[in-house]
Amino acid sequence: MEILGFIAAIGIGLVLGLIGAGGSILTVPVMVYLFAIDPYLATTYSLFIVGVSSLAGIIPYTLKKQVDFRTSIFFGIPSILGVFIARRYLHPIIPNDIIEINGWMLNKDMLLMLLFAVLMVFAAINMIWKKEKSDHIDPTNNRIGKVIFQGLLIGLLVGLVGAGGGFLIIPALIIFHKLSVKTAIGSSLLIIALNSLFGFVSSNNIEEIHWPLLLEITAIALGGMLLGSWISQKVDGAKLKPFFGYFVLFMAMMILFQELK
Repeated sequence: MEILGFIAAIGIGLVLGLIGAGGSILTVPVMVYLFAIDPYLATTYSLFIVGVSSLAGIIPYTLKKQVDFRTSIFFGIPSILGVFIARRYLHPIIPNDIIEINGWMLNKDMLLMLLFAVLMVFAAINMIWKKEKSDHIDPTNNRIGKVIFQGLLIGLLVGLVGAGGGFLIIPALIIFHKLSVKTAIGSSLLIIALNSLFGFVSSNNIEEIHWPLLLEITAIALGGMLLGSWISQKVDGAKLKPFFGYFVLFMAMMILFQELK
């Protein structure tokens, strides 16, 4: 299973490099099901792997001037606040055993995986069917307020489930800031890197990490990221989104089945 996990690590980086999103959607299930890591700890692994990979992936987009640093800051600062709130305050107050129904117990680990699966379903729908442009532009003040709110909300999600949030960030960047697909991807990688790495250092279970394993997976993911970033400069990233969306939807169904069977 670990061999499959290392192979999947290439896919994690490849997907991040290609479409600027989705790496964490793969990382948490890979950590849980292929490396047998506790779901809560898996979110911490995911934050490090996705954060470092995204940071490296920014390089080719920066060289092509496809990163909007100003917009990334508007998203990044409130999202970092959301990550901090989730990792420091929300995680610790979630009880290990949440509710029991006719002998069936919903615990903290299962809740995190189910929440992750639900996010994956929404991500899949977004990638398969949602349009990436809009003819309507909000007034500047309203747009900034929405960007700040979206950044905070994305940060909370990142902190809770270890997701980078790229599948939410990219459509928002395109709709509210009229960024091109490639610039939205580059900017998304920067925001994901900020969110993920801050979420990692804010985690309260870093001492439980098996660092040799984490660094091996991260190195492999980095290779996939650089390959994906190179390919994305040759291929229209928007055309890859529906295909990835169906894959995400399939994985979400598998997680729901595994947790609820």
